[in-house]
Amino acid sequence: MLFKFKKFKSVKNFVKLIAITPLFIGSLYPNISNSTKAGFEVQWNNDSNFKSLKWFQQDGRKSARNKIFLFLKESDRKSGLLKVNVKVPDLFISKIKENKVSFCKVQIGGFSQRTKCLKNIPVEIELDKKNKSFDILPLSPIPSGKDAYAIVLKVTNPNRGGLYQFHSFGQSSGNVPVSYYLGSWTLKMQSL
Repeated sequence: MLFKFKKFKSVKNFVKLIAITPLFIGSLYPNISNSTKAGFEVQWNNDSNFKSLKWFQQDGRKSARNKIFLFLKESDRKSGLLKVNVKVPDLFISKIKENKVSFCKVQIGGFSQRTKCLKNIPVEIELDKKNKSFDILPLSPIPSGKDAYAIVLKVTNPNRGGLYQFHSFGQSSGNVPVSYYLGSWTLKMQSL
């Protein structure tokens, strides 16, 4: 009888140990939810001339219909702009059509508000399919005030996920129009 009692007591302690172990291990590793959803940007060449621009997309899945906002904030523009040129990456295989590109004064979203166009700006779009770029020519120059503007692309995402870097160049308004580098948008498309 004494042997059976000792055996029962050791099984009871073993069950307690198994019940408490996950709680102990769980307290050592805190729960970090959504830790993999954080975005990051990779820059291979640590060049001081590179300037990262802000962007927003509604759907980052591959082959999905997407609305992409490429922002030009006040800090991104040195002066008023007569023309904006956007260079599309070679591997971004998606049809960009003139009627699916627009330009607007934008409200940049955040925690309490969403990104949306406040006022459409009349522009002329010139596509250069050979060089994979397009020009945006507003009817009146874009002022260098405190307003934020966005190039809005309605496209179908490429079938291949990855990072796509769009480069932009602007032509300043003034007596002598000078072209200069505005910055680059690095878009991320999911590969799943």
